[in-house]
Amino acid sequence: MIVLACLLLLVLLAAAGLTLAIRARNMQYWLWDYLTRRKPPKVEGPVHVMFCFVDHFEPNWGRVDMATQRRRVDRWCTDYRALAGRHRDADGRMPQHTFFYPEEEYVEEHLDKLQSLCADGHGEIEIHLHHDNDTEANFLATMDRFNRLLHERHGALPRDPITGQLRFAFIHGNWCLDNSRADGRWCGINNELVLLRQLGCYADFTLPSAPSDTQTRMSNAIYYATDDPHRCKSHDTGVPMRVGGTPSGDLLIIQGPLGLNWKDRRFGIVPRIENSDVRKGCPPTSSRIDQWVDTGIHVEGRPEWVFVKVHTHGTQERDMDTLLGAPADAMHDYLERVYNDGVNYVLHYVTAREMYNIAKAAEAGRTGNPHAHRDFELPPPHSATRTPR
Repeated sequence: MIVLACLLLLVLLAAAGLTLAIRARNMQYWLWDYLTRRKPPKVEGPVHVMFCFVDHFEPNWGRVDMATQRRRVDRWCTDYRALAGRHRDADGRMPQHTFFYPEEEYVEEHLDKLQSLCADGHGEIEIHLHHDNDTEANFLATMDRFNRLLHERHGALPRDPITGQLRFAFIHGNWCLDNSRADGRWCGINNELVLLRQLGCYADFTLPSAPSDTQTRMSNAIYYATDDPHRCKSHDTGVPMRVGGTPSGDLLIIQGPLGLNWKDRRFGIVPRIENSDVRKGCPPTSSRIDQWVDTGIHVEGRPEWVFVKVHTHGTQERDMDTLLGAPADAMHDYLERVYNDGVNYVLHYVTAREMYNIAKAAEAGRTGNPHAHRDFELPPPHSATRTPR
């Protein structure tokens, strides 16, 4: 009897410890969905891998002086050209980097430099925003003003070929899309999804945000979220995008891989959270790349088109050697060697806009090589019309 009681106590202590560990990393928000999600079906023939690198690109991170900001931007404009020039995907394209530039850090010369980099075929510019205790009116005015500025002054953002409206991808600062932080900080707007749709946002690329409490219950998905203006975090769940489906809701959410990394464990026991973040402390190793692809994020009904979106904060000095040096080189070497053999895998480097277009093409029932659908719905911004070198 004493032995049984001791065993029961140990089980209860272990359960309590596990619960505390889960809550300490806010895993209660997404772990059940992750553990119960069905694995992608087996695919006959090659899997096309769309690889998209999005960047919370903040030259003024840490509130530094202008000289430091210039050094950060200049290093990217120099070193990224060299890095990307050494690599090609199945279509002969260089790696594509999508710079989500924060509205509140606007500096004309920084955007001019990024515009030149993107015009040379290295990526595209999209919108990032940090705000707190905001109002609907201020949000609409701020975003509309920044949209027009990016397009008219810096050649960024496409126009919808049917309506003529400016269209953009969005990343929310501090991960707090739709006021999703538990304490209500770093946003303030419960109908943000509706407002983004009205402004012309074609998709949100914020997630995953784990271990933040802003992480949604739905993970490893491309889905439509419907806003409830009376509550926050309306994108917690949604309707998966599927072949032959009809767009629904207010905003398309395109997530990056999220899961447990059993090959990189704390103390050799506890798996780390794989949240597709790339920086010095979590370099893009081959095992992580394998996990990104194996996660198999896809439009339902088109599992042979896999979407891999990873993210970073590119202007932090501690991470630049990883993002612009040997680790990034090794990442692209591995992608091009293992996931571009033409038999089992075909690699495509894409921008956020191109990833969206290919997803929409899948939804519309298009098949074959997704390279043909990079501009399926939204054309390139006019800053990207120069021939890549």
